[in-house]
Amino acid sequence: MGLFRRRKRVGAVSRDRAADRADLDHLESFIRTRRGVEAYLEPRTTVTETTVMLIADDGEWTRRRVGGPEEARRFAHRLAIPIYDVRLMGYPQRMRDYNERRKRRPELF
Repeated sequence: MGLFRRRKRVGAVSRDRAADRADLDHLESFIRTRRGVEAYLEPRTTVTETTVMLIADDGEWTRRRVGGPEEARRFAHRLAIPIYDVRLMGYPQRMRDYNERRKRRPELF
């Protein structure tokens, strides 16, 4: 019957794609064209790979995939921007304010 047979565990299947050079180019472009950018490391989930959210001083933000937490830290260090773990720090208020402004006045963005 096999009621108590152990089943082989199948590894988690990510439906997300891996990070590529275009992701890093986008992040670098965002940093070069905005002031006061900080990086927020977002952990890998069952749906997405590790991501980095960049938030400028006015609250504008972008998010892209990275190869992993260490790659994200090396990336931030190379571009001389601070990096925070979102699980420890949370997102800054300026990002929420920016999202609220976009919601109220979408024609400005």
